[in-house]
Amino acid sequence: MANIKNLKKDINYVLGDIIEAVYLYEMTTTGKPTVETNALIDEAIASFDVLIEKVNAKKVEDKKAHFKQINKDLEEVANQLVAKINAL
Repeated sequence: MANIKNLKKDINYVLGDIIEAVYLYEMTTTGKPTVETNALIDEAIASFDVLIEKVNAKKVEDKKAHFKQINKDLEEVANQLVAKINAL
């Protein structure tokens, strides 16, 4: 159970840091939210919801492979969001 707890923390911290990076970008450039930054924040929140839903899934046959896939999904989502932030 500790691994599930750590995975949930990782999801929260990684996506929270990405949202914080968007806020920092807003403060250093326009000083206010834009359509693009709001879209990135919404995407990060939606990704968080999807990943937590996958973690909380009860009827999983191979739990080890399931959680490894969630970890990979988190990494892919994080990389995509960071690339979008860098493109702003």
